[in-house]
Amino acid sequence: MGNETDKPDFSNVQGGTDSAPAPAPDFSNVQGGTASAPATGVQTYTVVPGDSLSKIAKLVYGNGTEWKRIFEANRDQLSDPNRIKPGQILTIPTDQ
Repeated sequence: MGNETDKPDFSNVQGGTDSAPAPAPDFSNVQGGTASAPATGVQTYTVVPGDSLSKIAKLVYGNGTEWKRIFEANRDQLSDPNRIKPGQILTIPTDQ
């Protein structure tokens, strides 16, 4: 059993890792509110702080003056179009 030269030399191997931790995800471009996919001409939207019916109408319909459609569809839970609350789930009519 002499000198075995055909085996690899691992005498200089050191343990541990040098990889950097994964960067934290960037959510800075996330928009507020949620909208579900239309089922039968209706979708829903969850109100977030800073929302207004005209802001939601602009997001959904592309025109803030369409807020009355949202207000009329939600008369069961809204008595004043200027008083929506974060967390409310509004019905958004998608049919004209």
